[in-house]
Parts: sequence; structure tokens; C-alpha cells
Amino acid sequence: MYFATDQLAAADNVITRLTEGILNWRSLLSLAVCLGLALLIGRIIAWLLRRVVTIIGTRADKSQNLHTVNRLRRIETFLVLSIAVIRMGLILFGLYFWWQLNHTTAQPSALIGASAIALFFLTAGIGPILRDLASGSVMMAEQWYGVGDHVRLEPFADLQGVVERVTLRSTRIRGLNGEIIWVNNQNIQGVRIAPRGIRTIALELFVTNRQAGEQLIDDTNARLPVGSLLLVSPLAIIEIAQAGDSLWQITAVGETAPGREWLIEKSAVELIQHLDEQLPKSVLAHGPLARYADKEAEKRFKRTITNARKKPVKRKIVTRPRRPLVGN
Repeated sequence: MYFATDQLAAADNVITRLTEGILNWRSLLSLAVCLGLALLIGRIIAWLLRRVVTIIGTRADKSQNLHTVNRLRRIETFLVLSIAVIRMGLILFGLYFWWQLNHTTAQPSALIGASAIALFFLTAGIGPILRDLASGSVMMAEQWYGVGDHVRLEPFADLQGVVERVTLRSTRIRGLNGEIIWVNNQNIQGVRIAPRGIRTIALELFVTNRQAGEQLIDDTNARLPVGSLLLVSPLAIIEIAQAGDSLWQITAVGETAPGREWLIEKSAVELIQHLDEQLPKSVLAHGPLARYADKEAEKRFKRTITNARKKPVKRKIVTRPRRPLVGN
């Protein structure tokens, strides 16, 4: 009983000394000055780093080498992320400097008590922010994505766009419609990334006249909208193979912005069919059939499919007797 009373008295004494040492005009003024200087220095450093980020982003946009572009984007992401880390570090240093300036004779027990009180309020007040910081640190350490990547965030159904800014707490994305979307890092459960920022789609069509089939592709390209947010690269014929007597298989590949796949999967298919109907004699025997045609994906899946074919599955053909027709 006496022990508990002594502990309560000691805690009350610590809180009283902390209150008297902190809640006075001199201490509050020095706190404002320290935090003001930390914020000012942070803004200057952020301005300088953003200038460097702009230069690096311009170099990445001008480069034709995909490896160089990815490397510059990672550097850009690191610099953008370091802005938030540096500003947070300056604020913490400002608080530490203010404490040392005003509490040079503070006892260890007072420092422990202040730390316990500060920890309580931090845990209760900024718990969500700490969870964002933890999630952001893991994602950045594992390099989930970077500035300039086109991403689709899970578990959100339609949340996709280009990453404009990354911090330890949040991610800013610009959608195809121009909207700016902020997402707390703790809410991001998974990320889908378009490696080159575009979608590659192939059309397979079978025609009875090779020249007329090639002309169908050219006429379709003339009617499809082209642009960085639309059809990035028009349909290009990459392969023509004879599939039989007076029958050719034409493979054409085009590239669209993510989210604009319908330009090839739907619009281009309907255009080819419409143009074929306008010909004096139809040349379209079958198709067009749309499919994804990413080279890296085909390379990765090729090994899996090859290994699966090494041991083919033997299926037994079962012949069942025909059922008599009802009414016979």
C-alpha cells in the first residue's frame, strides 16, 4: 500500500515538473522557433530535390532505352521518397534540440516519464499514420512500384492510373480521366503494374485474299484514334501464314494505353467486320480474334507450357450407348 502511494506521488511529481518546464512562454517560444527552422530547411531541401526530380524525369522521357528509363524512374522515386524522410527527420531533430536546450538538467526519470507520455499520445493519436508508414516502408523496400509506373491497386476494382508521387504515408495517382487519387499505403493490398506502361494486343484473322486482308488492316488503322491515351501504336502485321488453299492467317499487333484495350478488342474488330461487309466480295473467313501479346509474358509461360507437354495426360475415351428418343 505504501509502495503504491509512493509510486503515485513520484509520477505526480514527474508530471508536475514536466508541466512547469514545458508550459511556459520561453519553452513554447523556443519550440516554435525550432519547429519553424526545421520546416523552413525542409521546404528548401524539398524544393532543391524536386528540381533534381524534374531534370531526371525529363531525361527519362527523352531516353529510348527501356533499361535506362526504369533506372531513372527508380532514382526519381527514391528522391521523391527521401523528401518526406528528410522533412520528418528534421522535425524530430528540432524536437530533440528543443528538449536539450530547455532541459539540460532534467533527471533521467523525467526523461523516461516524458517519453512514456509522448508514446501514449503518439500511439493513441497517430496510430493510423504509423501503420501507413510501416506499410509504405515495406513497399518501398521491396520496390513494388515507382513514379511513372501505371498501376492498378487492389482491392479497389477501378482504381488505376500513373503514379505521380510516393511517400511513406501515401501514394498519389493520376487516372486516365485526369482525376488525382490519394491512397493511404495501409489500404494497398496488392499492385498490378503494366511493365512498359502499355498494353499489347494481337488480332488473328483468316482471309481468302491476302492483299485484301492487308488492306483491311490499313483501312482499320485509318479509322482508329491515335494518341498517348488512346492507340499508342497502330496495328502492324507481324506474320502472314498460308493456312490452306486460298486461306491466309494474318497476325496484327497494336498497343494501347492501359484501360483503352477496347480500342482493339472491340472497336478494331467491329471495324474490320464492317469494312469486310462493304467489299463486293467478303474476304473474311474467320475472326478477328483478340488476345494479349506481351513478349515477356509469352517468354515466361513458354517454359511452363513446354514442361507440361513432356508428360502428356492420357485420357480414356468412353463410349456411351445412345439414349432412345422420347416417344419412341
